[in-house]
Amino acid sequence: MKNKIYVVAGPTAVGKTQYSIELAKKLNGEIVSLDSVQIYKYLNIGSAKITKDEMKGIRHFMIDEIEPSVNINVKEFKDMANYYIKDILGRNKVPILVGGSGFYIRAVLYDTCFLEEDEEKSKKIREKLYQELHVNGIEYLFNKLMEIDEASCKIIPKENVKRVIRAIEFYEMHKYPISKHNESEKLKESPYEYEFYVLTMDRERLYDRINKRVDKMIEDGLLLEIKNLINMGLPRDLNSMKSIGYAELYDFVENNEPINNINRLDTNKRKELESIIDKIKQHSRNYAKRQLTWFKAQKNIIWIEK
Repeated sequence: MKNKIYVVAGPTAVGKTQYSIELAKKLNGEIVSLDSVQIYKYLNIGSAKITKDEMKGIRHFMIDEIEPSVNINVKEFKDMANYYIKDILGRNKVPILVGGSGFYIRAVLYDTCFLEEDEEKSKKIREKLYQELHVNGIEYLFNKLMEIDEASCKIIPKENVKRVIRAIEFYEMHKYPISKHNESEKLKESPYEYEFYVLTMDRERLYDRINKRVDKMIEDGLLLEIKNLINMGLPRDLNSMKSIGYAELYDFVENNEPINNINRLDTNKRKELESIIDKIKQHSRNYAKRQLTWFKAQKNIIWIEK
């Protein structure tokens, strides 16, 4: 008999936190966060990290677990989540998974198999591909992927540089397409009995919530938070610093003072900052759209209109 778990997912800013807390209270549950940014310490404002008060006494796991200088991969993330699920079940509580990117949710829900790879060799291939990106642009890399794995090109957006490079890297490491590997993984059954709730709302209303959330992050001190992270010695190429909000603002924060009071910026700098904030909003909306597209392609989803 499979163990029962619950999943609460949905696009960014849709209201997963409050819904999951209410569900946990009803089910005697504890929450495992599948947010790939909230797992990092010190990334609080830009990740919209849940606060102790917001937890309402419900235990949460995989929040503030990892130093931002550590590049945790999806296999390590999945293994950590499964450890906590087992722990929660062992105490006769109900695990509620909350998040995040579809890739991470699926990895945990279906216990995705990640092939062993030579990290040094993988790093060299990745560095070479990023050099090609710098010299030739994303169009060149996307065409390269098209030649070796046309199926991946149909599901990976050209703009998603990280996934394009990963697909090429996988092919060069294993000599067969990542799409073939993913297809075989899709045929696997989940080791859990699960209920999968996806929160959604009118697209215009969702986008308005996203825009207001970004504005609130700036008001709450996101620039100062990033400044503190830079002062900790964190380079821009870390996974933590590539997250939406942190990535777009990194150079601006590094190159400008004062960022603790943006009202003191001159007119040109304020315009530059406003342009970056607009980019963060656009990238966040694009991410929400990709999340919804992924959820719509999944089976056994219970949709909840907010």
